[in-house]
Amino acid sequence: MTGTDLNLLIALDALIAEASVAGAARRLGLSASAMSRTLTRLREATGDHLLVRAGRQMVLTPCAEALRERVRNVVHEARSVLRPSVPELDLSRLERDFSIRANDGFIEALGAQLIESVTAEAPLVRLRFVPKVERGPVPLREGSADLEIGVASEMGPEVRLQTLFRDRFVGAVRTGHPLAALRRVSAERYCAFEHVSASPRGIATGPLDEALAAQGWARKIVAVVPSFPGALAVARTSDLVTMVPGTFITNGGAARKDGSAAGIHVFELPLPLPPIVISLMWHPRVELDPAHRWLRDKVRAICAPLAQRRPGKP
Repeated sequence: MTGTDLNLLIALDALIAEASVAGAARRLGLSASAMSRTLTRLREATGDHLLVRAGRQMVLTPCAEALRERVRNVVHEARSVLRPSVPELDLSRLERDFSIRANDGFIEALGAQLIESVTAEAPLVRLRFVPKVERGPVPLREGSADLEIGVASEMGPEVRLQTLFRDRFVGAVRTGHPLAALRRVSAERYCAFEHVSASPRGIATGPLDEALAAQGWARKIVAVVPSFPGALAVARTSDLVTMVPGTFITNGGAARKDGSAAGIHVFELPLPLPPIVISLMWHPRVELDPAHRWLRDKVRAICAPLAQRRPGKP
């Protein structure tokens, strides 16, 4: 790293946060002229003006705005490395609430195991499961959520993530449904029945519908419910067809020894879909927090068996 002055990262973080040479100088205890010289060096290093005048004020360039989160996270981690080591975590006395963003399918399939594992070691810890109404990194970034579990989409580059397991969608109908008598469900038979779809955002169609359309078929979706448990409950008491993640069937509270759910027949979808990659996500600001690291380990341990097998096989 010859020629790289890592102190420039501290200065860049201050300049972006303050959007002012004078403000950054005060934050770092430097003179305005020294900060101005540092800005010149940063401009040379990045190839961008970073801070430009707009009327009587200075404003950040698009490049500086794009660097905001990355620089903040790098500086945060660098400072964490140089902090004194924290004392050993006393789980028996740890009193803390953790908020976890997860969908109803995960909560029903694995929530009880996670709660039992956590409270067995840390009886004063409380888990708060909150719904994932919208995608994005804001809850993790702002601290309203400690962890997120699910598909890592629209999370941005600053969010840490680790794959927990891979899942896949399976078809589901009530026991005794005409499709339950078939060894293999064709696209024609699949589309001959009405369907209920699960989407927290109310979106009826998805990748399966695109695959069906490519072969000239289309599902008739007559209802959309906000969760997979809701879709399964509707299918269990009607002739509607639904599809759910396989883990929800094999690990749910209603699962039977043969891997199906009570009152539900599970079958292979007529067309293959890409796997569902379920990830654990958190913000870098809690990366080194011992209690947070312990909770992440608990989630990984609960999900580890699912990473070893193909879930949801009918």
